[in-house]
Amino acid sequence: MNAIDESVSEDQRSDAERLLEITRTVATELHPQMHLDESGGLDQSLDADFGLDSLARAELIQRIESKFGLELPDALLSSAETPRDLLYGLSRTRRQAAVTAAAPLRAVREVEGFAQATSLIDVLQQHLDRRPDQIHIRLLSEEAEEEITYRDLDIGARRVAAGILQSGARPGETIAMMLPTCSDYFLTFFGVIAAGAIPVPMYPPARPTQIEDHLTRHAGILRNAEATLLISVGATERAAHLLKQHVPSIRTIASPAELSSHGELPSLPPCGSEQTAFLQYTSGSTGNPKGVVLTHGNLLANLRAIGKAIHPSADDVVVSWLPLYHDMGLIGTWLGSFYYAFPLISMSPLHFLARPSRWLRTIDRFRATISAAPNFAYELCATKVPDSEIEGLDLSSWRMATNGAEAVSVETIRRFTARYAPLGFRPEAMAPTYGLAECSVALTIPPLGRAPLIERVSRQSFTTEGIAVVSDEPDALQFVGCGEPLPDHEVRVVGVGDIELPERREGRIQFRGPSATKGYYRNEAETRRMLHGEWLDSGDLGYLAGRELFVTGRAKDVIIRAGRHIYPQEIEEAAGNIAGVRKGCVAVFGSRDAASETERVIVVAETREKDRHAQGIIETAVRTAVLDACGIPPDEVVLAAPYSVLKTSSGKIRHRATADAYASATLGQPPPVWRQLARLERASLRPRLIRMLRFMRERMYAWYALGVTALAAPLVWSSIVSAPRRNCQRLLQRESRALLRILGIGVVVSGTENLPPGPCIFAVNHASYLDGVIVSAVLPSDATYVVKKEFARRFIARTFFSRIGSMFVERFQPKGGVEDTEQLDAAAHRGKSLVIFPEATFGRMPGLLPFRTGAFLVAARAGLPIVPVTLRGTRAILRGDEWFPRHGSAEVIIGEPIVPIGSDWAAAVELRQKVRAEILTHCGEPDLERPLR
Repeated sequence: MNAIDESVSEDQRSDAERLLEITRTVATELHPQMHLDESGGLDQSLDADFGLDSLARAELIQRIESKFGLELPDALLSSAETPRDLLYGLSRTRRQAAVTAAAPLRAVREVEGFAQATSLIDVLQQHLDRRPDQIHIRLLSEEAEEEITYRDLDIGARRVAAGILQSGARPGETIAMMLPTCSDYFLTFFGVIAAGAIPVPMYPPARPTQIEDHLTRHAGILRNAEATLLISVGATERAAHLLKQHVPSIRTIASPAELSSHGELPSLPPCGSEQTAFLQYTSGSTGNPKGVVLTHGNLLANLRAIGKAIHPSADDVVVSWLPLYHDMGLIGTWLGSFYYAFPLISMSPLHFLARPSRWLRTIDRFRATISAAPNFAYELCATKVPDSEIEGLDLSSWRMATNGAEAVSVETIRRFTARYAPLGFRPEAMAPTYGLAECSVALTIPPLGRAPLIERVSRQSFTTEGIAVVSDEPDALQFVGCGEPLPDHEVRVVGVGDIELPERREGRIQFRGPSATKGYYRNEAETRRMLHGEWLDSGDLGYLAGRELFVTGRAKDVIIRAGRHIYPQEIEEAAGNIAGVRKGCVAVFGSRDAASETERVIVVAETREKDRHAQGIIETAVRTAVLDACGIPPDEVVLAAPYSVLKTSSGKIRHRATADAYASATLGQPPPVWRQLARLERASLRPRLIRMLRFMRERMYAWYALGVTALAAPLVWSSIVSAPRRNCQRLLQRESRALLRILGIGVVVSGTENLPPGPCIFAVNHASYLDGVIVSAVLPSDATYVVKKEFARRFIARTFFSRIGSMFVERFQPKGGVEDTEQLDAAAHRGKSLVIFPEATFGRMPGLLPFRTGAFLVAARAGLPIVPVTLRGTRAILRGDEWFPRHGSAEVIIGEPIVPIGSDWAAAVELRQKVRAEILTHCGEPDLERPLR
């Protein structure tokens, strides 16, 4: 391997060579006897390969500063792990010395290596290698601005992960996050992943008058997800405690600050591409929210495909106010900027809604190039922002204004473009897109540099035959092209029986590709409805013209009247333009008329007008507008008070819920908050009863188990001490099995066929006080147990372990944790099988600790195979630092013997690594051995 690898640019090669020379000089002066690998490159460890302690690093930094004439940041002294880190620090210092005040926000785009990343954790690790102190996120609020670097994200995530594991959460469990847009959100999201759990983002409570609807929907999500931990903060904590009463699976409610007070994980553990990254619950605009399962592979595939479509550059800056609990805000803006190392300028949705011009002014201030929003945001900026708030605005840097997440309005595009073109906004920057959570976030994106493609089609042919015939008729329907499928993704339009339709024929939109989910979480019925072989049904209607997709509406929302298809969004937009009607607060739905066997068209429009005469004028205007828009008058117009039209958290109209409220005559009549809370309290009685019964059952079992153990322990000790020594181990095995049966602890054993016929060493991971009992019950009774020397100082323990032939060793000997290596060597050469816990200890927090090398050195010297034995589930039954047993089951996985290759220290280290990797694969807990960054 060359000392300077190909990843170093020509500009940096000279610096890298001089930097390596300085490092080797300092190392040689410090350790004259050390043999340095002259062919070693920039990724050698300053600690392990060069032997540089903190004082030596300080000397190294001083020499580098003297050689290059630069003052390096103090943080580099402790953060640099390799010469490559020093090289990046050197390059970064040079850049920062030459840039303007805005320059720290610019991305250092080195994403070529991300093609091999299999997870978000891999991407973060590469950022930490290349740009740990680069600003990743700048949070804006009325009070202050806050910066988050990649190092901040890493450290914060490891602290949250430590708290999650300390709380008792296990890998694979779902953890709900009900947090506003704040630094805690970003750190917590990665912290949940680092703990091996699955994040479930949820939106914080909305208006108090809708608290019952909000919490009822959230309780449904949490029950479906079976969340065990709910993370909330500040004003959301009251809602969190109300939710806990309704969801029996929630064990704990905690804030990010509480979780971050338990130290740090050594590092973020790796995860595979098929591991679930998070659950994205759909908005529920057409029904109950469903949990879309998205893997790390899905997310990375979508982000890479988006990159191929939008051609990211080093000058890109992203501005976003989008909620982080929805795919467009979470994946499209945050994780997109995270993957490509763009700076993300983030503000809360409320910050935008209070004054929409803040969004535009932020784009101007930071010269942002990419920003996304639903159609309603562009409409607000087009019609509601006063001229005084946008005076002097410059939007010329904005190259991609993504418009998605809801139906895109032709008129909104025209109004926004016309108003902001004089301020530098280019028509070709407007990018109507189509995506859905089931495809991670994006599915189609228009070509760069093209103004929105708008088609006018014949109303008659489209509403009666579903054929999109281009037309110049005055009443023609207008649809916006949403672009072409992302690379490696496909879209088709089908009719009855999933038969693919020709171009310009309306049907159901189906798709497939690497970003597509495998299904909904714990919802097989909806998963079956979505999956059509290799294709997924979007639930949307549309047509294709060449590769361009035109979305025409939600299949469930279309009203069929006398054989004609009526599209709610067209009527809603027409009615929303009437003076006195609240823009974006109109719902149109069908109500079945049994007499005519067709659907009546109902229009619900919100207004603040209370005067009867004025309402009559508004109603007449709405009827006229609907007739002009679609050629038929509405059957009923309902003028309702503000907030009567029900919406999702992202602002989409909940047509079905609004129709139900209309049918039940409760539209616009929310009950008082106290009555809603009373109903919630009443509805929580059953979950609280279940929780109480579970609590009582757990306590009863704990007292039972402790009582049984207290009675059994002296009996077992007495029987072992009084039995003939040759029978003690077999007797211990029988009594251990009996104790597990009495305690009701099931033990599933796999891999018994891997037990070798001759002597070996069993290496077992250590997670609980229960491990010794299970190992005694499962492994061969003639094996010799290696136990800590502390037991030899206690009469009862010494007597017991001596009778069963155990060997006492010192846990903290520097070379591998076994002081009496010669004693173990002798036993191994005599043909004894040994059982050892190479971690030497365990703690409350889940995770595989570093292995001490002594047992592996013994195996290498004696030529004995090591059998990896993995225990799962014992920590959940009885944790460290507590004596509260819980009912459960355990699993023992006996791996194939691993034979040492050689008999020296290097062979022992290699053997240790192989055994540990095997146990780590099966134990289901994070790796706690990785070095701190």
